[in-house]
Amino acid sequence: MKNLILIRHAKSSWEAPLQDIDRPLDQRGIKDAHLVSLNIHDFIPKTYLLWSSIAKRAVDTAGIFAQNILYPIQDIVYKEDLYTFDEKHLEKCIKSCDNKIDSLIIFGHNPAITNFVNKFGTVLINNVPTCGFVSLQFDTDYWEKIEKAKTKKIIVPKDFK
Repeated sequence: MKNLILIRHAKSSWEAPLQDIDRPLDQRGIKDAHLVSLNIHDFIPKTYLLWSSIAKRAVDTAGIFAQNILYPIQDIVYKEDLYTFDEKHLEKCIKSCDNKIDSLIIFGHNPAITNFVNKFGTVLINNVPTCGFVSLQFDTDYWEKIEKAKTKKIIVPKDFK
């Protein structure tokens, strides 16, 4: 079995005239990242690898989650390939994961996450919102052979408000 958790970065700020990759989280995003990450302990595997897009908003979201789920921040793997809005690029990146890793948590972007979840999962999601958490389980031992998955859990910030 391969377990994949996709987390869309938290709400980011559009206030400063920055390039997209450099946009930080806004106050709501910081609050939502803490809120969701403090309520997922029962839904994350015992061991896993954590990957993040290199975009500031994803890096910051991953950092907040890591802090709250007691994952060593220095062990987060930052991948340029995850700074994508295309589900085919996201899929290619996921399929490149070492098969020794059974569980992977990824912080990334829409529409790639929503489209990926709808392509592989058993629950159709109109839109994975910012800071949305979707857990998928694939019945395979090889990342490169992932096909259909069972959608195990969906968590959104609104669940806790």
